[in-house]
Amino acid sequence: MKAMIFAAGLGTRLRPLTDNMPKALVPIAGKPMLERVILRLKEAGFDDITVNIHHFGQQIVDFLQAHGNFGVDIHISDERNELLDTGGGIRQAMPYLDGKEPILIHNADILSDIDLKALYRHHQESNADATLLVSHRKTSRYLLLDDSLLLRGWINKQTGEVRPEGFDPHATELQEYAFGGIHVISPTLFRLMDEGSWTGKFSIIPFYLSVCRRIRIQGYPLQGFHWFDIGKPETLILAEAYCQNTEFLKE
Repeated sequence: MKAMIFAAGLGTRLRPLTDNMPKALVPIAGKPMLERVILRLKEAGFDDITVNIHHFGQQIVDFLQAHGNFGVDIHISDERNELLDTGGGIRQAMPYLDGKEPILIHNADILSDIDLKALYRHHQESNADATLLVSHRKTSRYLLLDDSLLLRGWINKQTGEVRPEGFDPHATELQEYAFGGIHVISPTLFRLMDEGSWTGKFSIIPFYLSVCRRIRIQGYPLQGFHWFDIGKPETLILAEAYCQNTEFLKE
C-alpha cells in the first residue's frame, strides 16, 4: 500500500526548534515526528512511502538512510528548489504515487492513534475519490459536509469567504468540520489536476473544493481517538505527555 508524508514544511510556528533542523525531525518524547509517522504507517501495512523535502531537506535524507528507511520502500520528492504546498506537493510526487490503488496522505506534524488501515479500507469500500479525516475541533476555517458526510463547501468564519464560487452555505443545513491533516486519495484526482491545469504551488483544499460538485469527496469523522497538531508549541507539549504516558503503559 502506498502513502505520502508531507515533511517539507518550514516549521515557522516551532522556532527556534526549527532554526537548525526540519520540522519533521523535531523529537516528540525522544523520537522524531517523521519516525513516528513512518512507524505508524508501517504498522498499518503501508510499505511504499513517499516523503517530500524542502527545509533542511538533506537532514531528512540522511536520517532515513541512517535508519535503513525503517524497513520500507521510501521515495524522496525533492522540493528544495521550490516549496509547492500540499496540492503541488502531491502533484510533484505523482510519478511515485500514480497507479491503480489509493494513496494515504499524512502530515508529518500530525500525531494520532487513529486506525489508519480502517480509514484506508473505508475509502476503498465507499468508492470515494477522496476521504478526509475531520473533527469538530474549533477553528476559523471549516469544511461543510452534508448529512451523507460529502464535501459541499468551505467557509472562513473570520473573513466570511466561501468556496466554491457561487456556493451558498445557508441554502441547506450543513455540518462544520475541521480538516485533520490525514486523507486518502484515489488516482482519479490526478486526471482532474491535469484537466484543470493545477500546476506549481497550490493547496489541496482549494482543489478539493473546485471538484467537489463533480466527484465524491467525503469526511471521516474522528471518533474515540487522540489527535494532535504537533506543529504548534502548545500542542507539542501535550503530545509529549501523551507519548510518554502511552509508551509507559506499553512497557
